[in-house]
Amino acid sequence: MLMIKLRPVGKKKQISFRVVVVDKKSKLKGKFTDDLGWYNAHTDKFFLDSKKVKKWLSFGVQPTDSVHNLLVSAKLIEDKKIPVHKKSKKEPISESARVSESAPVSEETSVPEESVSSTEPAPTSPEVVSSENPTIELVAE
Repeated sequence: MLMIKLRPVGKKKQISFRVVVVDKKSKLKGKFTDDLGWYNAHTDKFFLDSKKVKKWLSFGVQPTDSVHNLLVSAKLIEDKKIPVHKKSKKEPISESARVSESAPVSEETSVPEESVSSTEPAPTSPEVVSSENPTIELVAE
């Protein structure tokens, strides 16, 4: 499957991009099918050959999100820009999870500190979970 991608060219700190048609799974610095133009991210200048772009889009070639935004800026396609921000690795904690974490522990499930000594192992007692109430109930034997 072919895609329209940005191919990096130039120096490390002065990178610019070529807009190319390339196979989806091929290397970015490898061979490409067609060169459609260029994009300089530092100056926000770009050039796209509109005839070539329209030809490849008519063949069903899909642009990447960044190229899609360039095509919208050049008014070659009529659509909204796609957000291309990097996703954070940590997922934000939802409000329901925050509330459950901050909820106080009931007295039934807590063990008094006086009865537990450091040399003796903690007494084990069976735990019974009620299907009606999701809290843990301790049963003394």
